[in-house]
Amino acid sequence: MFLKLSPFKKQKQTEKTTLAKKIDPANSQANTRLRRPDWLKIKLGVNNNFSDVRHLINRQKLHTVCESARCPNIGECWSRRTATFMILGNICTRSCRFCNITVGKPTEYDLQEPRRVAEAVKELDLRHAVITSVARDDLSDGGAFIFAETVRLIHERHPKCSVEVLIPDFKGDLNDLDTVLNARPQILNHNLETVERLQKEVRVQARYDRSLSILEHAKERRFVTKSGIMVGLGETWDEIIQLFKDLRAIQCDILTIGQYLPPTKQHYPLDRYYTPQEFEELRRIAIELGFKHVESGPLVRSSYHADEQAPLLND
Repeated sequence: MFLKLSPFKKQKQTEKTTLAKKIDPANSQANTRLRRPDWLKIKLGVNNNFSDVRHLINRQKLHTVCESARCPNIGECWSRRTATFMILGNICTRSCRFCNITVGKPTEYDLQEPRRVAEAVKELDLRHAVITSVARDDLSDGGAFIFAETVRLIHERHPKCSVEVLIPDFKGDLNDLDTVLNARPQILNHNLETVERLQKEVRVQARYDRSLSILEHAKERRFVTKSGIMVGLGETWDEIIQLFKDLRAIQCDILTIGQYLPPTKQHYPLDRYYTPQEFEELRRIAIELGFKHVESGPLVRSSYHADEQAPLLND
């Protein structure tokens, strides 16, 4: 079952940004030729909490997107005793050109995984847990049952913890999406990743309209919704603002904006680095368009400071 996305009302662009310079997608350079600016230098800052989280994840035989996707914030997040759990294995059935997760035929489907994740969440005494997964197009439900069971067990074993799910698109199957929503996560997160024009090049098997339909359906069921994008892939400023408007047209609540950093030379080429000032301007525009909360910065990723976002929704 697929939901046909209701047509968006074309809106006149009324905001004038202070950034007159448009991004030229033709100005693409090889990943090896762009020097990383100082603001992207990462301080690990590991402490005893970092070691505790690593030992717990290894002991429970769990995966995290922090490790599998080589997230630049792993030192900061694990040192704060937070992590994004990645369920359904660590081999993905999709070949997104920006992602570092291994692509191939998955070998894991572990019915005990939800229990182990819930135990880890309780042991870490989390107030907010983020659960994501690889894409599992090989499964009839896309992994929806394991998602739902993980959410249910976290609620059961650690009731004070809110749960955010960062889901794949389930090929647009709303029955699978409802399986996850029926477990009552507090936040439904699904990333658009990039602007509409670059979807096929960057996400390959995904579709812009299908991703919007996932978020739209969750909002129709009165869930808090969230999405995230990367910049630096060759998009224009106007295309970014249009993406913001498309998300607000379906009442998306939370937005994350971060710098694209190619994991290897073989991944999608980096077009440019955005400055901290540009990220702040994007945040300002997004807030003016009505998002309840926006994380925007060079090192921001989907679950960055997610534990701080959940309480804001009660304001």
